[in-house]
Amino acid sequence: MNIYFSCSLTGGRADESIYAALVDDLLAAGHEVPTAHLARPEVMSLERVVQPGEVYQRDMEWIAGCDAVVAEVSTPSHGVGFEIAVALNLGKPVLCCHRRGKAISKMISGNNSPGLEIFDYANFEEALAGVRAFLSSLDGSA
Repeated sequence: MNIYFSCSLTGGRADESIYAALVDDLLAAGHEVPTAHLARPEVMSLERVVQPGEVYQRDMEWIAGCDAVVAEVSTPSHGVGFEIAVALNLGKPVLCCHRRGKAISKMISGNNSPGLEIFDYANFEEALAGVRAFLSSLDGSA
């Protein structure tokens, strides 16, 4: 599957190790993840040289072409929220995962859009299991 992974960049990188674990697990399972670089420590320097319009166009194309979106939403991010809304409007299934006990936006927690699932986790093993279960529910092969 082609999975668009979404996570905070400018909002904070405290959960970078979780981002990396999720992306690494997706890649190891054979999924295509065009946004895999977002989970890497060097992402800020890589993205700094790309113009905002290019990022917008690139990411909108990636969302349009994906089979599903996995968004880590523990750290608030305007971009992540926007990407979730775009994906839902395109009819893409979206999983929003977050650390258990972490308050998330009511625009996400109160959203009853078809295709949106929200999952909380206590550790990276639970996060991986939740993402795997979500993808398995979509095609039976995750």
